[in-house]
Amino acid sequence: MSSSASAERRSAMSGQEPRSLQLPGIILGVGLGGFVDGILLHQLLQWHHMLTSTNDDRIGVEYYPANTVSGLEMNTVWDGIFHTVCWVAVLAGLATLYARVTHHRRRLWTSGALWGWILVGWGLFNLVEGVLDHHILGIHHVYAGDQQIWWDLGFLLLGAVLVAVGWLMQRRAVPHAPEDGGPSKVRHA
Repeated sequence: MSSSASAERRSAMSGQEPRSLQLPGIILGVGLGGFVDGILLHQLLQWHHMLTSTNDDRIGVEYYPANTVSGLEMNTVWDGIFHTVCWVAVLAGLATLYARVTHHRRRLWTSGALWGWILVGWGLFNLVEGVLDHHILGIHHVYAGDQQIWWDLGFLLLGAVLVAVGWLMQRRAVPHAPEDGGPSKVRHA
């Protein structure tokens, strides 16, 4: 009998299911998705910063144009706060994952289930951040200008695709049994 099968048997006998990778995967995905957004769109491409569209926002935040020193300073502070939240999400996701997977942790990083949930988290980040910041609050847009609605909708579409691909990926993956670090025959979402 394999150690995976014996772990499943012990788990079944005790009435406990292996703990899910869903929560840590989603938290990691939110943090990593935020980092991709912040590093790629804010820093490398410089398409926007956290407060670059507050000249026509819906909440009355002072306008901080990125083409002035004082505006860039304020946007840099808010980008830093955003990156801090992303960093805390990654740490929380790793801590949750570490607490749930007690053996053979290295094998976990090849798990399609974990990577599927990470993609779901990244997609959820895009959807929530896109709807909230781009559409409801209007504090920034993916790429401001005459066609900004299309960039913002594309960001939401990417989020929906990431959620769908991640969901399918984790459903098709060989489930991970956290007790022994290996695959499980029982599906766990």
